Amino acid sequence: MQITEITKIGKGIRYKLEVDYNFEGVFEAEVLARYNLKTGQEIDEDFLNSLKIENGDFACFDRGLGLLERGMKSQKQVEDYLKGKGYPNTCIEKAVKKLAEYGYINDEAYAREYVRLYSQKDGKRKIEFALKNKGVDEEIILQSLEEILTEESQDETCFNLAKKKAKNLELDAKGKQKLYSYLAGKGFDFETIKRAVNQLEE
Repeated sequence: MQITEITKIGKGIRYKLEVDYNFEGVFEAEVLARYNLKTGQEIDEDFLNSLKIENGDFACFDRGLGLLERGMKSQKQVEDYLKGKGYPNTCIEKAVKKLAEYGYINDEAYAREYVRLYSQKDGKRKIEFALKNKGVDEEIILQSLEEILTEESQDETCFNLAKKKAKNLELDAKGKQKLYSYLAGKGFDFETIKRAVNQLEE
């Protein structure tokens, strides 16, 4: 078997590889460079198969890393992203494991950062629901909420949101109902909302 063509794709770092004039796939430049592969070089089928596996693993890891460089993600978000890009489960498992070992994936750190960020604009229930949807383990979620959220901080956030919303409302029965619905939708419990509305009335 002979490499008959290696063609760069656009301005990127990926190449089309042909062996015996048959297209064998798109390969990462780093993988090809690792073996110093060139047009006209003789290879065997076992080497080509191992090259495809290594290329898939490398490409999958690289895609996952690219996603995480744009911002923190949960493990499930990374897995779903890579599945959406068409990578096989074996590649995804290796990539996720490696990314976790390097510290790029850390659901505990992700959950704490998410709670810190959204605690200024959402209630506990909404934050908890969002993290569950992102695949974070329930124990990690509860621990992060307990560490960061306090009744006082939630009261303050709820009151600030209520105050802003109430600027366009009359605090009659109908207005208060709208306010309660709005704050409930933001994830605050009834008692927290009640305290915020009472504070507004005072």
